[in-house]
Amino acid sequence: MRICVIGAGYVGLVSAACFAEMGNQVVCVERDTLRAARLARGEVPLYEPGLETLVRTHLANGQLRFSLRLEDGIAQADIVFIAVGTPSGEDGSADLSHVLDVAHELGARLRHACVVVTKSTVPVGTGERVAQSINAGLARRGLGIRIAVASNPEFLKEGSAIDDFMRPDRVILGCDDPDSLALLRRLYAPFQRNHERLLCMGVRAAEFSKYAANAFLASRISLMNELAALCARLDVDIEDVRRGIGSDRRIGRHFIYAGCGYGGSCFPKDVRALIRSAEQQGLDAPILRAVEARNVEQKRWLFEALQAHFDGYWQGRRVAIWGLAFKPGTDDLREAPSLVLLDALLAAGAQVQACDPVATAEVARRYPEAVASGRLCLSESPYTCVEGADALVLVTEWKQFRQPDFLRVRSLMRMPVLFDGRNIYDARELSALGFLYRGVGRPMTGHCKASAA
Repeated sequence: MRICVIGAGYVGLVSAACFAEMGNQVVCVERDTLRAARLARGEVPLYEPGLETLVRTHLANGQLRFSLRLEDGIAQADIVFIAVGTPSGEDGSADLSHVLDVAHELGARLRHACVVVTKSTVPVGTGERVAQSINAGLARRGLGIRIAVASNPEFLKEGSAIDDFMRPDRVILGCDDPDSLALLRRLYAPFQRNHERLLCMGVRAAEFSKYAANAFLASRISLMNELAALCARLDVDIEDVRRGIGSDRRIGRHFIYAGCGYGGSCFPKDVRALIRSAEQQGLDAPILRAVEARNVEQKRWLFEALQAHFDGYWQGRRVAIWGLAFKPGTDDLREAPSLVLLDALLAAGAQVQACDPVATAEVARRYPEAVASGRLCLSESPYTCVEGADALVLVTEWKQFRQPDFLRVRSLMRMPVLFDGRNIYDARELSALGFLYRGVGRPMTGHCKASAA
């Protein structure tokens, strides 16, 4: 098929590369001149395992092209995907300006019938607005065609997006037009050779499903973090509780890990958008508000734990941070807990040493003054990172941090103190090695109280 993907951000780029992998002819339209030029050279401006290889492979064989011009993408397209950003507005609602701008342009430039699909995360009713805008433009131009607009929300996890797209656990198609639905079924047929994964429904239900999924998962995380706070007061280890409840098949083992808060481009934004959507319908959303509030509070936990450990005395203190991206497998810093910690540490006057496999360049861009002054030192080595540190904080559970040489780490640190923001370490093992260990919702083990410098 001939596919046009509008927007070469995370979702658009992954979608374009994966559709090309299945033999489709794909044109990805990107209006950012520099980004489009880099992509045309095979340079992927974001970190996602396997993505650059796919892009370069299909640039070389002609299955994938990048263009600045919308006309190049839609000239012969059977299906047009809208995959532009929908950032949070000031009131928390999804900013649809980019989506509606694309709809307006499609109405002004389309010359043939095709299926238009919103892949961007959009509030209920957006598909109707997009269809109205496109078809109004076509009518003004006197073209006797009407465009059907479908919804195909993405459920990609950063760090495993290629696998998620190629082997999805479900593909939701929101479409009210039988012919368009048949075409979309054909497009996705190669992605489900083993068994049927398509879930077909109305456009509005598909739009809501994406928000509902992210809100549900975010709620599980925030509930576990709230339980962890209570565990800490009751001298209970949340990890024991997690194993206990995770064995219940009604609950399961996914998204029940206590930690230092969720981040990324989806959960925070989508929870806020759903709250705002409820407000617009005259409804309160107390559970969703609590989910968001808990997460905001959770992101402050690491600094508050350090503050208590140092008795608020920061002069001469050096803190090492392992992991900066909001999750492993990506360089994405959007809403990352590490940024909350960095801001607080730098404001307190601490010296910060941080390590991340792929996100240090973006951190350097965000904190140029701190880097220039030497107050923030970025390292590629976890061992260089901990040299002379009064405390080590694990924020992002990259594989290289999971099983380090802790005897070496202890020898390099000024004080063997570890704050585990993801509960990945064995508290008793670290205590036996001479560390003071503090996890989220876990009893403190070991002894190493900080003294005034």
